[in-house]
Amino acid sequence: MFQDHFSRDSRSYAQHRPRYPAALFAWLASVSPARDLAWDAGTGNGQAATVLAEHFARVIASDPSAKQIGQATQHPKVEYRVAAETAGLDDRSADLVTVAQALHWFDRPKFWAEVHRVLRPGGIVAVWCYELQQVSPEIDAIVNRFYRETVGPYWTPDRKLVEDGYRSIEFPFDEFTPPTFVMSTEWSLDHEMGYLDTWSAVGRYRDQVGADPLPLVRAELEKVWRPGEVRGISWPLSVRAGRA
Repeated sequence: MFQDHFSRDSRSYAQHRPRYPAALFAWLASVSPARDLAWDAGTGNGQAATVLAEHFARVIASDPSAKQIGQATQHPKVEYRVAAETAGLDDRSADLVTVAQALHWFDRPKFWAEVHRVLRPGGIVAVWCYELQQVSPEIDAIVNRFYRETVGPYWTPDRKLVEDGYRSIEFPFDEFTPPTFVMSTEWSLDHEMGYLDTWSAVGRYRDQVGADPLPLVRAELEKVWRPGEVRGISWPLSVRAGRA
């Protein structure tokens, strides 16, 4: 049963989440049997879908959260649908199916069956996730402590799947090894705080504790991250890919 962890602030999610590297989408297009149709499941605000549209003639982007879809970036080649593990595609119609940082929320047996149904022979399925950011030893230590200790008890059990890079998830496809990809950006402390605010565990902390954990971590970060200072940030991606 769908549990909506992000509609509470879908606008902030759209503004503060990092963007996936363009090289990832160029590679996906290069290994797809054709570039007619891609399905981006769990699209959120359409971060992956809109870049897929640079390579594919048509993109179906689905998410069970109507509020997330409402904040999605519009694109003439992207059709958004409010849906979970299915999106109403025809049999053997998709060249590519992607899931970006959302597979751990899915009813995976149901989703895998749908992927097998909609992928054309030789079609590609690719799923990926990222864990904690890398900025500097001082900043990383503060964020890691916030992640594991302050809001650690408020992550759902599915978070373990992200922490192991989706390696423990069943993947019933002809799997092959993708290149290495890293997501990177530059932003200020204010943007960093907006990003931390999108964590589902932060929302659950507020709901269950009745307090906001962010001022505490901000006070620590301000000791090593000056207001207005722009820092480079990276997240290694964990990607799994296979063919139907």
